[in-house]
Amino acid sequence: VLHSLRYQLVGVSEPSPGVPQFMAMGFVDGIPFTRYDSEKGRMEPLTPWMAAGAEPGYWDRETQTSKRNQQVFAVNFQTLRTRYNQSGGLHTLQWVAGCDLLDDGSIRGSSRYGYDGWDFIFFELESKSFVAADGAAQVTKRKWEYEYEVERLTHYLGQICPEWLQKYVRYGGKSLERK
Repeated sequence: VLHSLRYQLVGVSEPSPGVPQFMAMGFVDGIPFTRYDSEKGRMEPLTPWMAAGAEPGYWDRETQTSKRNQQVFAVNFQTLRTRYNQSGGLHTLQWVAGCDLLDDGSIRGSSRYGYDGWDFIFFELESKSFVAADGAAQVTKRKWEYEYEVERLTHYLGQICPEWLQKYVRYGGKSLERK
């Protein structure tokens, strides 16, 4: 792998002091470079190169995207509680998505959701298909296939993600050069 971009989003159904309801982090080559949490309510840079490199409007756009994702996670918690016949309690939802730029110039991408520490549903760019972990995830798989989520994820992982990865690698310069 030449370079990688990953986003990790984590939500909890019942936040507590010091544990935000929602958090999103971006990683380039395994280095955390952006962070959002529902307590601060703002996407922030975690590296000097990201703070200096971002174009005007970037932080506002990323903050709005994170706020939308936070709302989606809240809806997803309700859906998952229904699917798993849960009335309440503490639950976690995690989404990890991103892309790798390989040495031969090709792209590899994936999107993976987990619920309460277990795999829920996985999408791989190469096969352009979902793998559901259980019956509840099968319902999501059928819904997403019907709603063109395959096409949306294929576009994001195969085009949008690699474009941003290349931009972030430019921002990072020498600090992201291959070891």
